[in-house]
Amino acid sequence: EGRPHIVDLIKNGEIAYIVNTTEGKQAIGDSFSIRREALQHRVVYSTTLTGARAILGTLDHQGPQPVWSLEELHGEIADKRGNPA
Repeated sequence: EGRPHIVDLIKNGEIAYIVNTTEGKQAIGDSFSIRREALQHRVVYSTTLTGARAILGTLDHQGPQPVWSLEELHGEIADKRGNPA
């Protein structure tokens, strides 16, 4: 409702992170346009508080963080269990 709407703020580069939980038909409908704009403008987006906590928890780390593929993670888990990947 009204302006500026969150979508306007995303388009203007004023939003860096979105936590958007929904309840009700209107909120669910609004969330589609918010998600679409967040994706198009590379804005981090979470739909749950648990997800938001996990993402924000990573901000406590200093410096670059390693990135692993799912295959690497599954292989590491299998190695720890003594199972083939």
